[in-house]
Formats: sequence, structure tokens, C-alpha cells
Amino acid sequence: MSKKQKTVELDANGHRKFGIRDKLAYAAGDAGCNMSFSLKGTVQTFWLVYMMMETGLFSLLLLLVQAWDAINDPIIGSLIDNDKRRYKMGKYKTYIFIGACGLLVGGAAVFLPFPKADLAIKVVLFILGYVVWDAAYTMANVPYGTMLNIVTEDDQERASLSVFRSIGGAVGGMLPGVILPMLIWEKVTFNSENPLWFLDKIEIPKGAKDKFVLENLIANPNTGEAYKDGDIVFNPLDGEELQILLGDRVFWAALIMGVLGFIFFMFMIKNITIRGNEYAVQNEKGGEKVNFIKSFGTFMKNRPAIGCTIAAMGMFLGMQSASTANTIMFATHFKNPQVSGLVMLVGFLPMFIFMPFATKLVKKYGKKEVASLGSIAGLIGAAVLLIFPLCPKNVQLLVYMAGLVFFGLGMGFYNCVSWAMMGDAIDYQEWKTGKREESVVYALHSFFRKLAQGVGPAAVIFIMGLPIIGYDSALGSIGQSTQTAERLCWLVAGLYAFSAVCQFVGVALVYNIDKKTLATMKSDLAARHTENA
Repeated sequence: MSKKQKTVELDANGHRKFGIRDKLAYAAGDAGCNMSFSLKGTVQTFWLVYMMMETGLFSLLLLLVQAWDAINDPIIGSLIDNDKRRYKMGKYKTYIFIGACGLLVGGAAVFLPFPKADLAIKVVLFILGYVVWDAAYTMANVPYGTMLNIVTEDDQERASLSVFRSIGGAVGGMLPGVILPMLIWEKVTFNSENPLWFLDKIEIPKGAKDKFVLENLIANPNTGEAYKDGDIVFNPLDGEELQILLGDRVFWAALIMGVLGFIFFMFMIKNITIRGNEYAVQNEKGGEKVNFIKSFGTFMKNRPAIGCTIAAMGMFLGMQSASTANTIMFATHFKNPQVSGLVMLVGFLPMFIFMPFATKLVKKYGKKEVASLGSIAGLIGAAVLLIFPLCPKNVQLLVYMAGLVFFGLGMGFYNCVSWAMMGDAIDYQEWKTGKREESVVYALHSFFRKLAQGVGPAAVIFIMGLPIIGYDSALGSIGQSTQTAERLCWLVAGLYAFSAVCQFVGVALVYNIDKKTLATMKSDLAARHTENA
């Protein structure tokens, strides 16, 4: 008996019909991206706490590498738009494959664990590692984001792709975000033969020993009883548990995540179908190549693209930058950095609850309308987060988590439709100008996102080193004062509030493609395409 072959249903153009296979593949693509991207918060912790980089210098280095990070996005976007070579896998998949190969090792390159190296060597290691990592990430992420509009032209199918992208991004972000803190932080235990054994695993500058009072780590400061082998050691300064960051584990974890990300990318490349023409010069007048300078000017007149960008920049300037201070806040204030990832998971859960209903809600009410409602929930969450530093310490964590639930709900609404909204913004530019420059518009959006990703953490690290916060870079996470720890709470809460405000302004006030406008735009573009066919 011969096996019955499974027939593949084709559309009018001979492509496999859009379905769950495309959605899962697209989700896997963002899981691959975020498997690497989510390590960015760990970069700051690694270089501040383990490599002991001074806050002022490190903030300057972050601005330097992120300036290049922001610039290379539109350059690569323009390169992709103007590339007319015929690749076996197709143009976008080929660029994604190159970027995925780079991310295999690029993510680990910025975590080379040499804490006792000279400062000049540390600077070189950071810059080179970050540049390699970022170049690979940009090469994969720009064509991946652009691909949404040519996988399908149907508005509802694009919305479902955006939802699945959010799912993939959340999965890719949670794996390192939740699990990594549990692996890279270690509680200090007493060893009578070598009470200061853990100093071999961290860099302690000259003079820091006296500040830590490490020579006196022979008795529990809370009870006065002598330590026994295996006892958890408490800091004589504040009576809290001593915990150290294991930098070598960060390096190996980043390498493993690069491998997992590569597997996700390969799954996407193999299973997604591109139904649009990625080689066409999508220009009504035809002929001329994409001019980046002109495209930049046009982009700045694209109101929905600007709205999406304000919301995204606010997210990175606020929420993403908060992750830098958040881990150190958990290490210095709550004295439990291992659970920081689990607590952050609370912010993701509302998004997963919302996702099954996202497509139906978008179909009934519209993307802008759903995102605007979410932004209000985000504002409520931000208000709760601003209250938590005022609460008694025994309930602070519960209030903090309650604020994250509302904040996460707002971000969940936005993240589920954000890329579909950006896809509509690309259509909007074609609608208004007659030109369709997908990669450049997406890359310019990414340019401002990347700018925020650089300015945000750099500014936060710089602020942490100011007297208003008082973070001492020579003490890592185990010697900060109680006042500094409390001020970090206010810094984190303020960053979340800033993020929520930007999201509300971007999607509710600036973005102008409501459900009615979208229907008109789609109808006009369809008629225009028919005329030019």
C-alpha cells in the first residue's frame, strides 16, 4: 500500500495558504531575537557588579556603543531595501540566517569574564564584544521585523502575526529573564579554612575590604554567634545575606542562549512562507533607489509611525532601563536577586492572559483602541508602583508586584498589537506618499528604539552614581548603604511611571489610525494596486 500524500492547500498565487505554521514560525523568530536581546539588562549588571566598571565611565561607553547601534539599523535597512541579488533562501531569510550565525557567539562576546584585567583592556573588551553582538542582532532583527508585511497582506492575519510575535518575544525574554538570575547569583557560605574564599570570584578594589569589614566575617552580626562551616554569611554592615554575582556563569549562559536562539531562527526560516515580492522596487514612480535622507524626512511626517516610536522609546527609556536598576535593587534592598526574574514574570502573565482574546478584540474594536485601553491600565500600574517605596518593608514586595500586574496588562495590550500597528504605519506612508519603503521605515523606527535602549541604561547608570542615589561602583552589590537601596526603589518606580506615560501619549494621543481610518486606507491602497498591476 502506498502512503497517502498530504495535500497542501494553495492560495491564488500558488503559495501555501496562511495558517498556524506561519504564526508559530514568526513567533519562533522573535523568540530567537529576544533570547539574545533580553540579555541586555544583564550586560549592565555584569559590568557594574562583576567587572566593577565605574558608573560614569560605563554610562559613557554605553552611549558610545548604542550610538553606533542606532545608526547601523537604518543603514542596514537601506542596504536590504536596495539589495536586488537573488538568494536561494530569499533576501530576508538570508540576512536573518547571517545574523543568527553571528548571534551564536556574539551574545557571549560581551560577557568575557576578566574582572581583574586592566581598565583599558576592559574598555576594549566591552566595546568590541558589544559591537559584534549588536551587528549580528541588527542583521537578523531588521529583516525579521520587515517580513511581517510580506508574509500576508490581510489585516487580520497581520494582527495575528503580531500577537504570535509577542508570544515568541515573551517566551524568548522569560527564559533568560526568569531563569538567569537563579543561576548567576550565589549566597556566600562560611568556610573556616578560607573565610574570604568568595573574593576569588569577584573583583575587590584596594580599600574595599575595609568598607566591607570582610576581615571580621567570623561571626553572625545578628546573633553574635560564630559561624560554622556551611552557614550563610551575613554582611556586617547591614546584617543581610551576602550574595555574589558569578560572572563566568553569565558567559556560559549567554553562549547557551545563542545556541537556543539559533535553533529558533532555523525553525522560522524553514517554516514561514513569504507571499509578497521582497525584490520589487515598491515605488509608484519606479526606478530610483531608496534615499535614506529623504526617507528620514518622510518618516518624521508619518504620524502613526511617530506614535509607535514614542510608545516604544518610552518602553525602553522606562521599563527596559528599570531592569538595570531593578536587579541591583533586589540585591541591595530586598536582598534576594535570585527572585528578581520570578517577580518580573508577574509583569508578563497579564499579557499571556490577554493574548487568546487579542485577535477578536482587535477585529471588533481596532488596534489603536485596544492599545489605548491598555495604556490606561499601564498608568494605573505606574501609580501603584510609585506608592510601594512608601509602604512598610514587609508589604513592599506585594505592592510592587500588584503594580507590575497592571503595568504588565497595559504593556500586554500594546505588545500584542504593536507590530501590526507598525505594519499599518508602513502602509500609511505608502498611502500618503505613493512610496513603500518597508525596511527603511522599520529600520528608522528601530533606530529610535535603539537610541532609547542606549540613552536609557546609560542615563540610569549615571544617575545611580550621583549623590542623589549614591551607588558606589567600588562596592558592587554587597556594600551599598541602606539609603542607596531605598533610593533605588524610587528610581525604579519613577522609570516605570515614565514608561507608562510615554505609552499613553504615543498610542492614545499621537497614533491616528483608528478602525475607520484603517478601512479607508486599505480600500484606497487596494484600488491603487489594482490600477498599477
